[in-house]
Amino acid sequence: MQESPLSKPEFRVGQRVHATGDSRRIGTVKYVGPVEGYSGTWVGVDWDNGEGKHDGSINGVRYFHAKSERSGSFVRAQNLSQGISLLEALGIRYRGDSTKEEEDEMYVLSASNNRVSIQLVGKDKIQDKLSRFEELTSASLSYMGVSSLGSPCQINNEVPNLKELDLTGNLISEWTDVSTICEQLPLLGTLNLSNNLMSPYKSELPSLKNIRVLVLNHTTIDWEQVELLGLSLPTVEELHLIGNHISRILPISSTVVQGFDSLRLLNLDNNCIAEWGEVMKLSHLRSLEQLYLNKNCLNCIHYPDNASQHELEMTCHRPFQNLRCLLLGGNNIGDLASIDAINLFPKLVNVRLSENLITDPARGGVPRFVLIARLAKIEILNGSQVGPRERKESEIRYVRLVMSRLLANPEEIKDHPRFSELKNFHGIENERTVSGASGPQTMASGLLSITLKCVGPSMGEKPPLTKKLPATTTVGKLKFLCESFFKLQSMKLKLFLQEEGSPLPLLLDNDMASLMDFGIGNESIILVDEES
Repeated sequence: MQESPLSKPEFRVGQRVHATGDSRRIGTVKYVGPVEGYSGTWVGVDWDNGEGKHDGSINGVRYFHAKSERSGSFVRAQNLSQGISLLEALGIRYRGDSTKEEEDEMYVLSASNNRVSIQLVGKDKIQDKLSRFEELTSASLSYMGVSSLGSPCQINNEVPNLKELDLTGNLISEWTDVSTICEQLPLLGTLNLSNNLMSPYKSELPSLKNIRVLVLNHTTIDWEQVELLGLSLPTVEELHLIGNHISRILPISSTVVQGFDSLRLLNLDNNCIAEWGEVMKLSHLRSLEQLYLNKNCLNCIHYPDNASQHELEMTCHRPFQNLRCLLLGGNNIGDLASIDAINLFPKLVNVRLSENLITDPARGGVPRFVLIARLAKIEILNGSQVGPRERKESEIRYVRLVMSRLLANPEEIKDHPRFSELKNFHGIENERTVSGASGPQTMASGLLSITLKCVGPSMGEKPPLTKKLPATTTVGKLKFLCESFFKLQSMKLKLFLQEEGSPLPLLLDNDMASLMDFGIGNESIILVDEES
């Protein structure tokens, strides 16, 4: 390691910096001073991306504690940048000639947290139009090394009409700077601070009174800070908190979260919430319509039952009374009681349950048609619309499946709260019926119209076959018939049920189970594949 004779900027512990020439390589200064065995002054940096050389110690001497074994390194001051001001970044991005990479970064976030490109009018005219910053209403300054504001009073003079500002991946850490930005830009309604490591409030709360959409993904903010921040966000409608290691919801002055009167969407994806009781602390957010809890650690869903009805009447409030969308993908939910609890949410019509144990038949979960039948009001499941036809077919298949199981274990009926309701609604007879083109028929004598399609790579092109088969036909028997139908005697087969609205077909993995046991109905499609 050698020290350059060039003049060096001064750094302080806790300061956010990026590598010179690479504004995406961001870290936090953890040490400034000498390093034993090397001349001059060094800056110890803990890099956000974890790509360093050590844990803050070198040659047996510890200088700082990095967050991981190889996220720290020592750097000469001239190889680090303290960043630029907000006004400088605006000038670089919108007054100079932009590169294609910069143009790709010009976006704002939609209501579903997706990038939407900013429409720039006439590339040949843009330099002239935006040389007058008052024309600018949306700005993306992501990963530009913004660390300060410049002259705060100039912000409003330069960009008075700015409504959307993306500051993802910069060096901002103080809420006082955020407050100044919002005070200087009274029209600002959307602010993205993702991937800025925000420090806890040190004094008075920031003023964010006009912000409607606030994105704080990967900022290390905890719920206590979120609650305090809520006092400064009287009009916030969307709050995104992805990837902040939040495990507990800690209300300030009550057992449930209060305030946030305008909040419609709360995004807590990719956090560490494990107990449903923590989620219930959000149940009094009366305007909340969308709650995102994908990739947490939840293993069940609860909703207050009828025993709590008196309390609900006394408070004139039902938990999650306006919630319409609940996303729970990638958790550990594995019980049908949790599925049934979803029916108790008053207005819930959109739910995501993918990547949970309960939705993976290979791990003991249930197929899509069972979920649809058990969820009475759901209109969108795992991102796919549940149409009237799919709902009717799913409910009929589910009833047939339950009826076949009740023959072996009548006590199982207590595990199927919607069974009697659906059986009566669809007019299915006690003699175990199957719905055909001419109406209900008895299962014992009814035949199912099944279309068989060969999809195995070595099977060649074979036209689909439609066959009438008894509902009691086992999977093993159907494999034997497929060998005969398609002349596949030397091949080991596996069968899949192709379900409408399901991204993947359902493997029929039990040779002893019947078509009826799998809930396979009339006009179903079965894919014939070969074992690999």
